[in-house]
Amino acid sequence: MSPTGMEFTVVNAAQLRSLRSLSLFLVLPGLLGLIVSATISVHYLDTLPKLPHPEELRMTARNIHGTIVYQTAEEDRRLTLMEDSSVAVFLVGLGLGLVYLWKWGIVDALGAGEDDLAPEKSNS
Repeated sequence: MSPTGMEFTVVNAAQLRSLRSLSLFLVLPGLLGLIVSATISVHYLDTLPKLPHPEELRMTARNIHGTIVYQTAEEDRRLTLMEDSSVAVFLVGLGLGLVYLWKWGIVDALGAGEDDLAPEKSNS
């Protein structure tokens, strides 16, 4: 047991490297997916009609930055799927990154930094 009452396990460098790699492998594609879906949304804002067009099956409303555009149900399904899956992949990668930082000892290093700022007591 450590003086703080928390038990720590030793993690080897190979496990940390693989955890960091997996985290980056998920965070970066998640961010890329969010950027692509935002680009598609802006494109939809410029190109899709602002009123419903039943003959084109554009009856599904989407609010993009306060402007309502109408799209097909398939366009809505694809964009929603892209947005939701990108967020999920990003959050899983972020969670693994936080585990990596916790295992690496950043939390302990930050906590020890506060003790370093305290004035030292002399024994004289």
